[in-house]
Amino acid sequence: MAKRIYYSFHYKPDVMRVAQVRNIGTLEANRPATDNDWETIASRQDTAIKAWITQQMKGRSCTVVLVGENTANRKWINYEIIKSWNDKMGIVGIYIHGLKNIAGHIANKGNNPFSFIDYGNNGIKLSSIIKCYNPMGKNSKERYAWIAKYLENAVSEAIKIRNNN
Repeated sequence: MAKRIYYSFHYKPDVMRVAQVRNIGTLEANRPATDNDWETIASRQDTAIKAWITQQMKGRSCTVVLVGENTANRKWINYEIIKSWNDKMGIVGIYIHGLKNIAGHIANKGNNPFSFIDYGNNGIKLSSIIKCYNPMGKNSKERYAWIAKYLENAVSEAIKIRNNN
C-alpha cells in the first residue's frame, strides 16, 4: 500500500525537479498546485495560506521536503515543517539540487532546512533528529536513480523516527 505524502518545496525554482521526484510513483502524493493555483494561493493572507496547507496535509503520514538551493529558512517551508512535526507526521529531507531542471541546469546545494528550526527550548535543532539525504551519483540520472531506489525507505524511516520522538 502506498504511503500518503505531502511534498514541501520552493515552488518557482524547483518545480521541475520536484515533478521528477513525484513521478517516481512509489508513494501517493498530494495533488501539486498548478502555476495558477500557486499564484492565487501565494497572494492570499497568511490565514488563508495556512488553511490551504492544512487541507493539503490532511490524511498524510509524512512530509518530504525536497531541498533545492534556496529552500531552507523560507517562511512557508518552515511553517510546513513545524506543522508536520506538531501533527506527528514523519518528516524527511531529500536534496534535489543535483537533478536537472527543464533547461538542463543543476543548482548549488542548499542548506539543511531543519537546521533553522528549534526542537524544544534547549537550543537543539530538528536537524539533529530529522534526516536530510543527499542522493549519491555523478550526474542527474544517477541521483534520480538513487532517489527512486531509496525514497520509500526514507519515508518509512522518517515515520519511525517521528513515532519515537
